Amino acid sequence: MADTFLWVPTVANLSGTATLLVRKAQFGDGYAQRVADGINNRSSSFNLAFIGDATKISAILAFLDAHLGSTGFLWTPPLRPQLMFTCETYSEPTKDGNVYSMSATFDQTFAP
Repeated sequence: MADTFLWVPTVANLSGTATLLVRKAQFGDGYAQRVADGINNRSSSFNLAFIGDATKISAILAFLDAHLGSTGFLWTPPLRPQLMFTCETYSEPTKDGNVYSMSATFDQTFAP
């Protein structure tokens, strides 16, 4: 069973993108025919920001490092069911007083 990412990102700077894979045949008269490409033709990517104390940010870093960018984990995006994601890219934390911040990109995957 996959691990679950439990930390809640900040609402500020949260953005997501849905990508739909489509095969398209373009005909000479301007007509195009489209069909969904594959069973999992919709995938999402989210740019997330996290703000918290050293304990919280350290726990997030440890979770992401343990998954090595290649092992999927469960996360629940806004207005969506729980899905499988990987995180290949995240920023190193920055410090402002006793508060740390970091960002991460979660890409949907269909295999653990």
